[in-house]
Amino acid sequence: MADNMQALEEWVGPLLAKLDVKQRRALTRNVARDLRRRQRDRIRAQTNPDGTPYAPRKPQSFRAKQGSIRRRAMFSKLSTAKWLKATTQGDTAVVGFFGNVARIATTHQRGLMDRVSRDGPRVEYAQRELLGFTTLDREMVMESVLRHLGEE
Repeated sequence: MADNMQALEEWVGPLLAKLDVKQRRALTRNVARDLRRRQRDRIRAQTNPDGTPYAPRKPQSFRAKQGSIRRRAMFSKLSTAKWLKATTQGDTAVVGFFGNVARIATTHQRGLMDRVSRDGPRVEYAQRELLGFTTLDREMVMESVLRHLGEE
């Protein structure tokens, strides 16, 4: 992934240098917004950046007896605009999770251990890549830059 980002940065860098500050800001805002939408759609589709599905949840037999909890898609609330943010600052665009949600997302992104609740047991979570840069995302950024340059 780092190689893809490096190649994209080398391609976009000279083009961005030709733009003034206001145009760069508008471009980064559009790219961040589009990337956030693509990440949201991928999280809702329950797929990793490489196209594989998320690891399934562990069975919850003790909750199944109660019958009050439905099995819903994982991370449905994390994919909303309240938690998945697209921010820009200068020439950079950032799509990610911030605050306490970032800790939860990082745990799943990397497959780390965490506590289920404050005093609960520590559990190792399966790796589910919430955020990632796919080849389609890279192409979308290139198209967005070219479209922005064509509007001038």
